[in-house]
Amino acid sequence: MFPLPGAAETRRQVRWKCREPYSELLWFDRRCFSSEEQLLKSIGQRIAGIPEIFEVSGTVLQRFIEGETLGSFHQSGTRVPDGLFNQIVKLFSELVAVSPSALDIERICKADDRPLDGDTDGFLERLIEFSEHRVYEQNSERFALLFQALGVDFDSFKRLRKHVSGLQKRPFCLLHADLHRENFIVDPDRRLWTIDWELAMFGDPLYDLATHLYLMRYPPRQERQMAEEWCAAVEKIRPGSSNGMDVDLPRLIDFKRVQSVFTDVIREALSLGVEPDRHRRQFAHAGAKLRKILAASAPPLGLDSVPSSTRIAAALERWHHEQADEAPPEK
Repeated sequence: MFPLPGAAETRRQVRWKCREPYSELLWFDRRCFSSEEQLLKSIGQRIAGIPEIFEVSGTVLQRFIEGETLGSFHQSGTRVPDGLFNQIVKLFSELVAVSPSALDIERICKADDRPLDGDTDGFLERLIEFSEHRVYEQNSERFALLFQALGVDFDSFKRLRKHVSGLQKRPFCLLHADLHRENFIVDPDRRLWTIDWELAMFGDPLYDLATHLYLMRYPPRQERQMAEEWCAAVEKIRPGSSNGMDVDLPRLIDFKRVQSVFTDVIREALSLGVEPDRHRRQFAHAGAKLRKILAASAPPLGLDSVPSSTRIAAALERWHHEQADEAPPEK
């Protein structure tokens, strides 16, 4: 327990958590900023609902928010209450107000690898390239059997590019890029806090909305409401942020669906592990999950047919046995 920095006169006690970077994790998303802590310090006065960052003798602390995730109160597929919903809309209006020139902080990507402000096609192309090379290509040898069973390969990315090309230009802004129910904390006062800014970047504001809608799984009526209120909010702050929304939003959501195919194949396979007693029902469950994801991605992938869940489960089981055979014996 530590006194809240800058509020010593109140002697209010809050909890802080020590922040350490994760290591040896598979990265399935393109990163922009070299330091999440530096980003949060830079935007803390611009965007409400971000836990404070404080450094003590070289150790970075972040305020621990007392509360529960939005998903623990309102599960995926259910309606979000108006009070919390309105705070999400407000967050989007605050994000769109932060232009690329507004923050002078260190970035991972080189200057010549950044699209020009408003180049939404260039922005999406860099995300596609990351999925193509860092997710698919770098893991294709180990997971070739699974990718083949789903009917996806390098040509899938050619079809995806054709499907999403020709986006309207929109002025770039700060994106959280991972706004789902588990990244919102609801405190006892029903205030919404936004956490996990590791994937934040500058780019197409409509991409942030597409990612949010894809991950939140709002009921259809509330999904339409979010799109409408997002449009009104961002246009008030930065006109042109919703250009081409009617055509481009579905295409950006399609990209998120395709991105999920490649990442979830790997995640599902790894979640099964290589234990010799893995039950067949677990493969069946994973096969059904991946088939649903693949079916949703069939149009942008250009698939004429989608393999059955049984076929996918069988491929998972074969992969499992191959991994078990290749695993080194225990000492």
